[in-house]
Amino acid sequence: MSAAVCGSKRSFFEELPPSPPVSKRILERALQEHGNDLDAAIKSLDELCLESTEGNSGCVEESVVNVENGRLTNDGNVGSLDNLSTSNHLPVGGQEWVDLFVREMMCASSMDDAKARAARLLEILEESISSRAGEATKTLHKENLVLKEQIEGLMRENSILKRAVAIQHERQKEYDDRNLELQHFKQLVTQYQEQLRTLEMSNYALTMHLKHANQSSSIPGRFHPDVF
Repeated sequence: MSAAVCGSKRSFFEELPPSPPVSKRILERALQEHGNDLDAAIKSLDELCLESTEGNSGCVEESVVNVENGRLTNDGNVGSLDNLSTSNHLPVGGQEWVDLFVREMMCASSMDDAKARAARLLEILEESISSRAGEATKTLHKENLVLKEQIEGLMRENSILKRAVAIQHERQKEYDDRNLELQHFKQLVTQYQEQLRTLEMSNYALTMHLKHANQSSSIPGRFHPDVF
């Protein structure tokens, strides 16, 4: 299929290993644009590649931008590889980068042109990776700052919680000590109550004994032996 698309460069591709087939997505877009007319689609792709051979180095951006916009044309001027690094349509996945490299190699007019295109694409890829890595680093740094603030907040809350637990522990200890003291007082009260009842019983017995003794001494005819 590569030979059909870029037939004017057969001598160049004879020097290179067979190139991969044209992206299925580009073929589908071309067929849709030409009402599933295979000949018209092939002609459109052929004209597109021929324009790149005649000096139009914008094969990559045109393919990417037009495919993303849902159309495949060869009208108007397109940017060069130098403008690809500032484009908003840079590939975002490995397969898209592979397709981009394949399309550039297909649009190359010579071995030197292919090397130059590959070098420029590698440079753009490196810049893209560096840019995304920098953005990821900044995002990670911001997330780390947020996490640090959250951890500091949790540590402050943990410190407050520890103080609250210590205070609660002291209060519980005081309560337990007072409870033990109260139990001791209750035991003393019980003992004192028992002693009081014992004393009351003894007092009652003495009172009854004294009363009985008084009654006995008041009976007539009985005198105290010391008196008589």
